[in-house]
Amino acid sequence: MKKLIKSFKYAFEGIFTGIKKERNMKIHIVIMILVIIFGILFKISKIEWIICIALFGLVISMELINTAIENTVDLITKEKNEQAKIAKDVAAGAVLVSAIASAIIGLMIFVPKILAIF
Repeated sequence: MKKLIKSFKYAFEGIFTGIKKERNMKIHIVIMILVIIFGILFKISKIEWIICIALFGLVISMELINTAIENTVDLITKEKNEQAKIAKDVAAGAVLVSAIASAIIGLMIFVPKILAIF
């Protein structure tokens, strides 16, 4: 049981470190909070909440993986290296793809609700 508790402790430390140290993670968290606020205001459906929560998890997870890859690459080499650049760029690209897809889906959920007001 102690090992399980420790593994959760380390996982939460990783999440909080990502939030504290990564600028883009802070941006994702702010956007997530705004989506939650708008979701409450617009009374989105249960399925829309499920979609939003899944997308929050996807983008935040991708950002954490990106951070882990970048830090691992930096640990291995500080020199300019084409393979290191590819690893970091591809990891950042994965975050961008998930963020763009999430933004498009978010627009599909919220734009009709915003337009219904006008």
